[in-house]
Amino acid sequence: MFAKLKQRWQDTRTIMALSLDAEKRALQEGQQHPGAEHYTLAALDLPDGSARRVFARIGADPEAYRAALSNRHAAALGAIGLHDVAAGPDDGAATPPAKSTMLFDAQPSGQALMQSLPELQRRLPAPLCGAHVLLATESMAHSAAGRAFKAVGIDPQTLGSAAEAELRAAMPA
Repeated sequence: MFAKLKQRWQDTRTIMALSLDAEKRALQEGQQHPGAEHYTLAALDLPDGSARRVFARIGADPEAYRAALSNRHAAALGAIGLHDVAAGPDDGAATPPAKSTMLFDAQPSGQALMQSLPELQRRLPAPLCGAHVLLATESMAHSAAGRAFKAVGIDPQTLGSAAEAELRAAMPA
């Protein structure tokens, strides 16, 4: 009983850390609410390290994934004629950060990702971690996160299999 309560408390802390980091990343890009791509980036930086281990299992580079997302954002802005801000968020003159709202919200892709986490955790009952987020994202091929996976050559099924292997290794005996 106590172990179950302790695990729920830790999972809640993971959700809070994930959501706050995803929101911070969205605001830095001038977006009010985080999408699946922001949650994926936040998962790669969670202290549990499981998302990075999943990337390592498939030989993927987290920094290449970050660059693919950044390039996608710049290309999208360039496509609508905003070439001055298309240089990326690191140029100092890019999109000004958005301001946080009183109530936390997410883009539809971010909501779908967060809503899928409880079911994934029921199926693979490891403590909630970054590998769960990657497993949720692998089925979102048409999201910005999914297109960035494709841009860096990450096969969604391979990513999902690696995330499941990571989660099975972390499941309590």
